[in-house]
Amino acid sequence: MDATSNLLVEIGTEELPPTALLALSNAFVAGFRDELEGAGIGFETIEPFASPRRLALLVRGILTRQPDRETLRRGPAIQAAFGADGQPTRAALGFAGSCGVPVDALAREVTEKGEWLAFQSRVIGEFTTSLVPNLTDAALARLPIPKRMRWGEGSEEFVRPVHWVCLLLGTEAIPGRILGIEAGRRTHGHRFHHPEPIDVPEATAYAELLRSRGSVEPDFDRRRELVRSRVEELASANGLSARIDDALLDEVTALVEWPRAILGRFDEAYLAIPPEVLIETMRSNQKYFPVEDSSGVLQASFITVANIESRDPDQVRAGNERVIRPRFADAAFFWAQDLKQPLEGYAERLETVVFQDRLGTVAEKSARVANLARGLASSIGVDPDLAARAARLSRCDLVTSMVYEFPGLQGTMGRYYAEHANEAPCVCAAMEEQYLPRFAGDVLPASPCGRVLAIADRIDTLVGIFGIGLRPTGAKDPYGLRRASIGVLRILIETPLELDLRELIASAASSYPAGLLSKDVEAAALGYVIDRLRGYYHERGVAGDTIEAVLQTGVTVPADLDARLAAVTAFRALSGSASLAAANKRIRNILSKAGIDIGVGSARLEANGELLDEPAEIRLAARVAELSSLVLPLAQARDYMGVLQLLSELEGDLEAFFDQVMVMVDDPEIRENRIRLLHSLAGLFLLVADISRLQE
Repeated sequence: MDATSNLLVEIGTEELPPTALLALSNAFVAGFRDELEGAGIGFETIEPFASPRRLALLVRGILTRQPDRETLRRGPAIQAAFGADGQPTRAALGFAGSCGVPVDALAREVTEKGEWLAFQSRVIGEFTTSLVPNLTDAALARLPIPKRMRWGEGSEEFVRPVHWVCLLLGTEAIPGRILGIEAGRRTHGHRFHHPEPIDVPEATAYAELLRSRGSVEPDFDRRRELVRSRVEELASANGLSARIDDALLDEVTALVEWPRAILGRFDEAYLAIPPEVLIETMRSNQKYFPVEDSSGVLQASFITVANIESRDPDQVRAGNERVIRPRFADAAFFWAQDLKQPLEGYAERLETVVFQDRLGTVAEKSARVANLARGLASSIGVDPDLAARAARLSRCDLVTSMVYEFPGLQGTMGRYYAEHANEAPCVCAAMEEQYLPRFAGDVLPASPCGRVLAIADRIDTLVGIFGIGLRPTGAKDPYGLRRASIGVLRILIETPLELDLRELIASAASSYPAGLLSKDVEAAALGYVIDRLRGYYHERGVAGDTIEAVLQTGVTVPADLDARLAAVTAFRALSGSASLAAANKRIRNILSKAGIDIGVGSARLEANGELLDEPAEIRLAARVAELSSLVLPLAQARDYMGVLQLLSELEGDLEAFFDQVMVMVDDPEIRENRIRLLHSLAGLFLLVADISRLQE
């Protein structure tokens, strides 16, 4: 049995970027795993450690030596290796010489393609200790670091200067040099609580040693939960509840090694400012956790997480309270300044803000969006004047002092300023809801004006950017068109709203000056959104062929497509669905060979009853005529499952038709009449989807 041990790799640095720490740790583990696997060194698990001043990993159950491996090196073909007299040629002699053996020591490899000279050798595996430095260097070189630093007089580069390296295999220190630093068995604890180096006696002792002696919790997940629990416990002890945002929790965890929660307070007068401003200031600028009462109302307190166990916590508290005070004072000043004029008063400034060089200013964009919103409004029951006003005011908060200082509050401040100016409630809500959904899984706009504005703004951007040729690629999407398209689809499908993408895009394109946009902009933009629709449903587990079957109808109303997809998905569970799909494939092939169009918008052909003579075709024609009168009202009511259930009754009649009737007969009139019958039948299925696209 091969010997195993445990490997510790620790890279000690200056403070690492907090927002990147977790990603760096994950990438280090993934890269080191790849390096071990590439070297053929087996192991059981890799346990990551990450703190502000270290990236480390513990590899448990790692082989102490590479396994030996057999290699086979192929040489020249036998026919080229020996002459007619059986003597080795220069090719054979050269190959044998490169292998360090005589020709008669070479083996022969026989395959289906021929026979070759070959050299078999056994490569003795190296000791893991000799490989670890290079494997570590390779894993570190692969870390996602946009810009690397240099320090000192060396040429080494890393995300931050490196101060120590600890490499241990079991109890054995591994010699080597990583990023210009000689490796050893020493680690370092907390910068203030334990600045002296700590000798690590054995790899698995690392974590507990840092906890017990070094005042460092090296495990990111454990430290994260420690931060969470201490913040929650402190808030609860004071009759409060902390607002813990996952992103902020991760960032604070990456800033501290020995977390201690401290409750601070600020002047209650600042609570007159919108709570979102205070929360943004606390979270973004100071990394504080806001607190609220049992009713969810923001309180004049915060919780900060210190990276030190102070002997005088009151000084730490006072310092944090002192730092937050001027920031809140600035916010109060911005709030007062912005309220000196109504939201509409900022519209003129938008004429100097460029949206896109070729597409004009933000003011021009707002005018286009207002025009589009007015057209959309009546179709979904919104007052057109309110929708247009919401669009005209939608970007005004971008030039306020508060949003200039806190860009993340755009929309939110627009709502406050609109409310202060006594705008209609629907308009106020739209100021904030226009940005919804912001990300996957986010809530959708709840107000009618918000929905109209969210759709109109995104469609205007999509059409404009596509129209000037700045279309997104797989790697680049600077205008967020993928996210915008999915946002529109979610609003239309999940609300739902009866709006047609084709008409939306055409209406948006008509708002631009003639000749500015490319001629294919409408088709290109529509195709892009439809592609996003495919992805939207793939993520929800809808089969790809089901999606294609429905899209073949040419329908561009997402709410209607959604109903069709649900019906086809349910239809596929019926016992006769596979045979009906196969029959439709056959019908499609026949019509295609006959040059008959069954696509969207094609005229429906009717069979001539006088030319029907076979019992099976007479029966099928009668059933098609009977079902036509039944399925058309169902299709108009969007009872697509009802349509497919009725059409599934044709399974036996179709089988009999294809068994007993030859469609492509010599008589042109009979042949054409039977083709017309199949065309009318295919048209009934196309009321829902092209089920010939369904795979078994």
